[in-house]
Parts: sequence; structure tokens; C-alpha cells
Amino acid sequence: MVGFSGVIVIIVIALLFLSIKVLPEYQRGVVLTLGRYTGTKGPGLVLLVPIVQHMIRVDLRVTVMDVPPQDVISRDNVSVRVNAVVYFHVVDPDKSVLQVENFLQATSQLAQTRLRSVLGQHELDEILAQRDSINHTLQTILDEATDPWGIKVTNVEIKDVDLNETMIRAIARQAEAERERRAKVIHAEGEMQAAEKLRDAAAMLSQQPQALQLRYLQTLADMSSNGKSSTIVFPLPLDLIKPLMDVLPKP
Repeated sequence: MVGFSGVIVIIVIALLFLSIKVLPEYQRGVVLTLGRYTGTKGPGLVLLVPIVQHMIRVDLRVTVMDVPPQDVISRDNVSVRVNAVVYFHVVDPDKSVLQVENFLQATSQLAQTRLRSVLGQHELDEILAQRDSINHTLQTILDEATDPWGIKVTNVEIKDVDLNETMIRAIARQAEAERERRAKVIHAEGEMQAAEKLRDAAAMLSQQPQALQLRYLQTLADMSSNGKSSTIVFPLPLDLIKPLMDVLPKP
């Protein structure tokens, strides 16, 4: 049987086991003495007074939290389902324990409500095209809201924006119409530029009759050198060759 001294030794070992804690580099311990906050310990070896003191471990590493898909009504009354991911970490361990019951759950619920609120202020086109700006807005809002809890929100990223089939077909038709419009505009601009060049060329040729004659002869040469044996009859207006006739010596 274990004697009285043996019981004492067992009790001392148990108390030492309860009083000695080891915290890794990425953790801190919030110490409560008789229910009152008395300090933050760690990392390394931490000694506690058994029964009198209680320590709560807090992880300081970055936490990656998935925000469940949320049903959002955009400003132009389009229903979408949006999910996101939030990156945050604890900067004040004491506040994360004393100011909020469960900072993980609180941050998750806050992210869901703020996601619906912020996206509801934007139209669908803005949600699809301006994600970086919306992500920055969400990060700023969440960081300000979680600051009293000792939480630092470093980044928020919208992951997926899901639309129903009707909206997908409508967006596809809109994109096709936009492509057709751009093609028509480019074609019209090309026609306008070509017309301007032809106008400039006509003005230049009208000022130089000899250049007009040379251009005419070049056209005939191009037609005769195409490798075909068929005869081409090309009308020659007299007013085109009149300048040449005027410079020729008269008999």
C-alpha cells in the first residue's frame, strides 16, 4: 500500500503537471487568476498556480475562413449566390478572449452579413468586373469591425459568383450584341478612313494631270500583265490625253 508520503509525492507531481505549460512560438496564453485577467504569457515555459490560475491558449497564425455562399440581390435587382474567403489573425490575444465569446464564429457571421450588405450596393456588372475594389472595401469594413476584438483582417477575396441559367443566357446575348456593335463600328471607321484617303488622292491627282495619266497607264499595264490572253477594250476619254497632245509638235 502507498504510504502517506507516497500520496504527498503523487499530489506534488500532479500539481507540478498542472502548473507547468509550454506554449509554442505561434501561441499565447491569456491567464485568469480567480476569474480576473492578470496577463498574457508565452511563448515558452509558463508556470501557473494550480486551481487558482487558468490559461486560455490563443493561436496567432493566419486563419483562412470560407464564407458560405450567400444569396445577394444586387442594386439592379439581380439574384446571385456569392461566396468568399477571409484571411485574418489575432493581434491582441487578451481582447480576443475578453471582448468576444468566440471570435471565430463572430468573424464568420460578420463576414456573411457584410458580404450581403456591400454587394447589395453594386450592380451585377460591377460585381463581375470590379472584384478588386469590392474586395478592398470588404477588407476595410471587416477590419474596422473586428478591431475591438483584437482581430486583424488582412485580405478578403470573392471566390465565385453564381448566376441562374436565365441570367447566363441574357449576359451571353448582351456580350454577342456588344461584339457585333464593335465590329460594325470598326468597319464604319475603316470605310471612313478609306474614303478620306481616296478623297486626298483624288485632290492630288486633280492638281497634277501628268500624274493622272501615269496612273491610268499603270492600270492598263497591270491589266495586261495578269497572264490572260483575252482582249480587253478600255475606253480612253480624250480629255485624259489632251495634255499629251498639246505638248506634241504639230505638223
